[in-house]
Formats: sequence, C-alpha cells, structure tokens
Amino acid sequence: MSQVDTSRVIAPPSHHRRWSSVTARSTRTAWLFMTPSILVLGGFMVYPILRSIYLSFTSFNVFQPPKWTGMSNYVKLIHDHQFWNALKNTAEYAIVVAPITVVLAVALAILLNQKLMARGFTRTAIFLPFIVSMGIVAFAWLFMLDPTIGFIPYWLGKLGIATSQGWLSSPKYAMPAVMVVGIWKQVGFYMVMFLAGLQSIPEELYEAAKLEGAGRWKTFTNVTWPLLSNQTMLVMIMATVASIQVFDQIYIMTQGGPAFATETMVSMLYRVGFQSLNFGYASAVSWALMLVVFVLSILQYGYFNRRQVAF
Repeated sequence: MSQVDTSRVIAPPSHHRRWSSVTARSTRTAWLFMTPSILVLGGFMVYPILRSIYLSFTSFNVFQPPKWTGMSNYVKLIHDHQFWNALKNTAEYAIVVAPITVVLAVALAILLNQKLMARGFTRTAIFLPFIVSMGIVAFAWLFMLDPTIGFIPYWLGKLGIATSQGWLSSPKYAMPAVMVVGIWKQVGFYMVMFLAGLQSIPEELYEAAKLEGAGRWKTFTNVTWPLLSNQTMLVMIMATVASIQVFDQIYIMTQGGPAFATETMVSMLYRVGFQSLNFGYASAVSWALMLVVFVLSILQYGYFNRRQVAF
C-alpha cells in the first residue's frame, strides 16, 4: 500500500486564513460593543415582560412572595364588571379620538400645504402642543375647564351647554372633555406626517388631473387620498395604539371618575397595581391590554396594506 505524500497536500491560501481571522475579530468587536445595549434591553425590557407573564398567574403584593394561582386572575378578569367598563371606555375613547384626529390632521395638512400667509407660524402653533408634556397640557386644561375660574365653562354656559357641576365632574361630559384634550395634543404630530406625504406626491399628477377637468374633490379622492395610503396606515395604527394606552390626562384630570366614567384599561391597571397593590391581577390586565393592541394593530395593518399605492 502506497503512502500518502503529505508534502504535496495543498494548504489553504494564507489570505483565506487572514480573512477568517479578521472576520472573527470583527464579530467579537461587534458583540463587545452590543453587550451594554443587550444588557440594558434584557434588564429593562425582556426581564419585566417575562416577570409580568409569571406574575399574571400568581397572587402577589409587596408584602408577601408570589403565590401560584394558575388561571384565576384571568377567570376573575372575565367576570369583573369594572374590567368590562374600562374596556368599554377604552373602546369609546379610541373609536372617537383616533378617526377624528386623523381626519383633522389630513384636513390641516392639505390646508397648510398651500401657499398661505403665516403658514410656517400656523404649522408651528398646531404642532407645539405635541412637544409639551401631557402632564402640563392636562393641568392647563384642568384649569381652563374649572367651573369657577375656567373661561371655557363660562363661554359654553353662554351657549347653554355647560353644567353647574363642571365638565370633569359630570359623568356625561367628563369623557368628551378628555377626548378633546387628546385630539388637541396629538393632531399636530400627525399633521406633520401627512404634510411629508403630500410633499412627496409628484406635481405632475395634479397637473394631469387638472387637464382632465377634475375639481378639488375629484383630485383629492383620485390622487391625494390614494397616494396617502402609506401615511394613513402608519398614522391610523399609531393613533389607535396611543388612544388605547391613554392614561396621563385621565389620571390628572379625572382620576378615572366620576363613578369610573373615564376609567380606561391603563387607568384600571394603575389603580389595581399601584393603589390596591394587587400586582398579580394588574399583570393579567396588562396582558389583556396587550392582546387588544396586538389584534387591532394586525387588523389595521392587514386592511391598509391591501390598499397601499406605489408611485
């Protein structure tokens, strides 16, 4: 049997070995730079998510360790009339605020996309509430809606649509007042997003529509609105999610009252978790909220994705 001449075995080229070594060093360097971010994400996002899943199956408060209870929190959730009231209020807020905000944002964007006097100032004035903290905005509206010193109840009283107890103390008017604040706060941000979409539409399309004899409404329905489908999908999903997660102005202006008339799911989560210290049940509420947000986001994405227009 002949022996293999090892002196003739062809070794891999040296440049391949150098390239592999450089790649390995680059990979190690990349992981080294990413490690702090991964640790932060793990400590402040991944761990709390996993912890809340576990706590939702337990009975837990700060005075005793978690006690495994299985599905009892979710069974209680199904039979809790306060949860269904909070879900109803959340749905009512989202159904009203999200569409009105989007419609107003589109209208303002179209108006302020034209050459008008003080257009830049008007855009800034409408956008300004968005960059102000919701806490500050809520306190400002709290004073403006005060039945004794607020100017809004005074002028509404002249029109006969104010109440003696004040808007925020009335089960009938508290939710509309909170809705107005949410719309006023968010509409400027979505207006800017629609402005960006309008300015990306080729001017030739408008010229072609004009040559065809299309009026303003025909141009809007056949050119502007279809070509804003991408922005509409993003804005509508963002507005809906923000509406479902509403908390700040409700906590400051009404604390979920009067008589739970403005308590949303996030408000209930805060009350159950941080006021009643029932963290196990609050975790179950949070995952119910997450499910609602996830399902609505998927449905909206599927609806608008089929209507996207490329140009």
